[in-house]
Amino acid sequence: MATSDPLDWFPLWLSLRVASIATLLVVIAGTFAAYLLSHKTFRGKNLIDSLITLPLVLPPTVLGYYLLVLIGRASPLGRLYEILFGQPLVFTWQAAVIAAMLHSAPLFIKAARPVLEAVDYRYEWAARSLGASEWSTFWRITLPLSRQGLGSLAALTFARSLGDFGVTIMVAGNIPGRTQTLSVAIYDAVESGNGRLARVLVLIVSGVALALLWPAAHVLRTGRSHT
Repeated sequence: MATSDPLDWFPLWLSLRVASIATLLVVIAGTFAAYLLSHKTFRGKNLIDSLITLPLVLPPTVLGYYLLVLIGRASPLGRLYEILFGQPLVFTWQAAVIAAMLHSAPLFIKAARPVLEAVDYRYEWAARSLGASEWSTFWRITLPLSRQGLGSLAALTFARSLGDFGVTIMVAGNIPGRTQTLSVAIYDAVESGNGRLARVLVLIVSGVALALLWPAAHVLRTGRSHT
């Protein structure tokens, strides 16, 4: 009696690692960017906002090409990485992290901006009038009052990072056991005619995404109802 091949769990573990690191970096940098856009007025603000929105409308292949130019071996960033770590950045799992960040950061920043703007400015003004610095006000007032919404956006960011395909396959490739993420493994399974593997992987990524989106949607809905 023939037995089916054992399921390779590497794409799932790699995707979880890539999505976790990408989400952490996006939440840190994205919250700072959203705060600047929501609380500051400066020249070029609209241009920066447009550049942040651009990845949401450009095809993934275009984003992947830009990223290849930015981190490829011929670029200053790519050469610096190769000098420091002794290997090219492209076609590594680290490149997959950068791809996931590019894929998910615009969504987080665009959604985090109104979350930060929804914080009652009177609390921030009161803190500043009592002598608190802007940095202290952000940590003690703005961030705690917006943590629920930002936490839900972090869950959405993780789900989006988990499912990136187009940018990831261009800069990280499809190397089994090294850079093959879950979405890339699904594509590979379909192309090779392995329907069973494709179905299992699709169910896994769908289940993980649903487990993240369900509570996040509830928090965002209740948060809007209280504003």
